[in-house]
Amino acid sequence: MSDEDVDGDSRGVRDEFTALCSKEMALLALMEKTGYNMVQENGQRKYGGPPPGWEGPAPPRGCEVFVGKIPRDMYEDELVPLFERAGQIYEFRLMMEFSGENRGYAFVMYTNREAAQRAIQMLDNYEIRSGKFIGVCVSLDNCRLFIGSIPKEKKRDEIVEEMKKVTDGVVDVIVYPSSTDKSRNRGFAFVEYESHKAAAMARRKLIPGTFQLWGHSIQVDWAEPEKDVDEEVMQRVRVLYVRNLMLDTTEETLHQEFSRFKPGSVERIKKLTDYAFIHYRCRSDALAALSLMNGAQIDGATVEVTLAKPAGIKDGNAVGKRYNCRGYLGNMALFLKVLDPFCPEELERFMFPLLPGTPLTPVSLMALKQSQIGSSVSLLEYYCRKNYWSQPEYHLFSTPGQDNKLLLLYKVVMPSTRSTYIPDKLCVLLDDAKELAAQTTLGDPLSRASSPLAMSPSDGSPGVLTCGGRAFTSCLPPPPPSPFPITTSQPQQLYMSPPSPFY
Repeated sequence: MSDEDVDGDSRGVRDEFTALCSKEMALLALMEKTGYNMVQENGQRKYGGPPPGWEGPAPPRGCEVFVGKIPRDMYEDELVPLFERAGQIYEFRLMMEFSGENRGYAFVMYTNREAAQRAIQMLDNYEIRSGKFIGVCVSLDNCRLFIGSIPKEKKRDEIVEEMKKVTDGVVDVIVYPSSTDKSRNRGFAFVEYESHKAAAMARRKLIPGTFQLWGHSIQVDWAEPEKDVDEEVMQRVRVLYVRNLMLDTTEETLHQEFSRFKPGSVERIKKLTDYAFIHYRCRSDALAALSLMNGAQIDGATVEVTLAKPAGIKDGNAVGKRYNCRGYLGNMALFLKVLDPFCPEELERFMFPLLPGTPLTPVSLMALKQSQIGSSVSLLEYYCRKNYWSQPEYHLFSTPGQDNKLLLLYKVVMPSTRSTYIPDKLCVLLDDAKELAAQTTLGDPLSRASSPLAMSPSDGSPGVLTCGGRAFTSCLPPPPPSPFPITTSQPQQLYMSPPSPFY
């Protein structure tokens, strides 16, 4: 090895050492400026938690965000000032490699939920370096485990007792009765723990193949986390979610039971196996029905009634499954639109006077909150843009109706997924037809992506379009071929910020 090679290696080591010292000095300067502590443990570096002068418990659920796609050579001295723009940081956790580089992601816990939501709005898709964009979404500490292969004759109290014997920190056990025999459970349960750490310790202890309950090998996994929904959004929900129904309970029975207190209050009902969604015309009626019907008996079954949680995306096989990663889901599902449309009597409180000289700034659809979008057409466009899909195609069809009225219908084609959606009602007004088509695409989680020609035009099927009691057989042509090739071996990745599934 020549002297030049030795000198070159020495310079490289010296430069690396200088950079390391410079980075450590920057971190020390940050700690001195803010008064926060910093410790490294278990593959992560914790800044704060709690911050200086903090009194009381840690912030509640929903105050933490997940940050992804962080450049590997970026650290707290650059990241903390950026995320402090959204509000006071309670704790910043940067995942670290043994080499000293970060692992590309971090968790930022704020002192309140408003700051966490602000961080998502301000910094999601933020260009942190030239050509480098970070992703920011809500982070949920999962405290719930899915326990499968439980003997179906076991009651909830027995499961609670057994789980408390073998694990610590059990808060609650959720067991659902069989849809065919309400005296038996479905063979699985959800166990809620006091903290994510307690749930993680229990999961480690209950590893399948090494642990048995009642002589049975059990399945253990993280349950799909129940995400918080924006309070502003929940204030507009007018749909009830009803579970634990008998399989033979009909929509007609549900309509009768849920509108008994006020005939005509129910707009429509969608029953799927042993659960249903009850859509009310007015939110106040939905709340009244909630208080009256939760725990009521319908066809011999005690039903559980809650407000339906609007959200973007849910995996079709959600029971006991985990998210692919925080904030990202595989497999497309459609969106349930349960928000109350702007009624004339409510419209006034959403309107404000435009004063002379009011500054107006151009804004994109993506800069809006989901709760600000009241139109199904706009909401469908919003989700397509958010997930980088092609925009939906609307194909207009008509048929003669009663009194020689021309009835209209839009068929929606989603080019990115080669899916077709057709409403089951016809409209007189063009705008109503388009809004209904978009709502159908958003609103039916069991909609099938199929050609209308394959539909059976029998009474009550999706192939029959109803209007005023008359039935019109669907005879629409198949959708055009998509110009965008779909690779079935690669599941489509969807990004959603704070929405939560129906649970």
